[in-house]
Amino acid sequence: MGNTQMIQRPIGRRITPQRTQFRRRAESAEIGTVTRAQVAVLAQNLPCTGLINGTESHLLVTLINTTPAESFEKSGRPIVFKSNQQLAFEIGRSIGCVSRTLSKLCDGGLLTMQDSGNYKRYPIRNGDGEITDACGIDLRILIARYAELNEFVRQARAEKKAAEAARRRFRGALRNARYALSAAEGLSEESLRRIGARIERLSYIVGIAGKASSRVLRRATALLERLIERLMKLPRRSTEAQETQDMTCPHVENGMHKQITSPHPFDKSNQERRSANAEQLSSPEAGSASKSAFEESLRRSRSESNQPRRVPQAMPALQDVIRAAPALKAYGVASTSWVDLVRSMRLMCSLVGISEDARARAVEQMGEQQAAVAVAVTLEKYDRQEVNSPGGYLRAMTDRARAGELHLARSVFGLAARNSMEIRH
Repeated sequence: MGNTQMIQRPIGRRITPQRTQFRRRAESAEIGTVTRAQVAVLAQNLPCTGLINGTESHLLVTLINTTPAESFEKSGRPIVFKSNQQLAFEIGRSIGCVSRTLSKLCDGGLLTMQDSGNYKRYPIRNGDGEITDACGIDLRILIARYAELNEFVRQARAEKKAAEAARRRFRGALRNARYALSAAEGLSEESLRRIGARIERLSYIVGIAGKASSRVLRRATALLERLIERLMKLPRRSTEAQETQDMTCPHVENGMHKQITSPHPFDKSNQERRSANAEQLSSPEAGSASKSAFEESLRRSRSESNQPRRVPQAMPALQDVIRAAPALKAYGVASTSWVDLVRSMRLMCSLVGISEDARARAVEQMGEQQAAVAVAVTLEKYDRQEVNSPGGYLRAMTDRARAGELHLARSVFGLAARNSMEIRH
């Protein structure tokens, strides 16, 4: 029989690169720059950052209060020599809990350990009684990281205040929107039903306000405030109108823009503009194309599949999309890049009731960038109450894109021209 080789378990405290780095940083701490009281207050506030929990904070504060105040002054050594048994007695926990908590604090860089050969904690003094070296729990890392950890606490408090303010504002906006819906006058039953559905959809998306992020709450609040203004029949805010006017295309009076502008831009009951086919108007008379004509054009395009399709027009610039759809700002959609617009597409679809299948089909047929523009156009027209079914509208645009008859650039420039005329009037 062969010799059985026994694998010995590693003896000693676990050493990691992080612990070694924290220990080197503790040795470079400038003693005297931070007082014991400041470090104790920091340890009490650290749980709000999520770095440590209440038990770890309790043990850390106990360790800090164990050291004399002079140890945090120049030529001092803030090192604790108490055993785990004594610390367990003082914080009301077991010895094993203290051992595990000390390991977690070491991993988090909130204390370091200077061990002796037998892991006993004691000071080494000279003939005058001064401590020249020590083996124990070293707190100098808190001095070295004080500014960093204190900044974490400040940020956590600021985020908490912002989150509380966002929650209060959202709850107030939701309450005001429901009240405005019940007290609205001069709107049709269909409009009230759609606005009410949007309010409840926003409430469902946010869910429990206390668990939602500040970003989601701010977006939902902006949308609710916009719905309240619509219910109260208030004009658009002057700041938004001014910003839209600054972004308006300077060439809105050219012939192309006149061609693609609806002949009834301010008639909300105009059924011609509710059709998805209104996207490809080439003359004012073309706005009366019916749904049957649109379906006939699709059938004709299938029968003429042997003929070469028209090359689609170039994509409009991002700034043109922003000019055409000022509702993007109201919906909290970031507009700094195409990536932000594409990332916000799912949120826009969920807010206006576009199904995931309709969105996926649009992305598959058009690509993410063109699909994002199509959703933005749909969002703007739904916000103007020109589209009753955003999902059906997007599906119609997808079918036209498949047939090679979708002209997003014309749609974008046409909306931009109408926004410019509304601002001027």
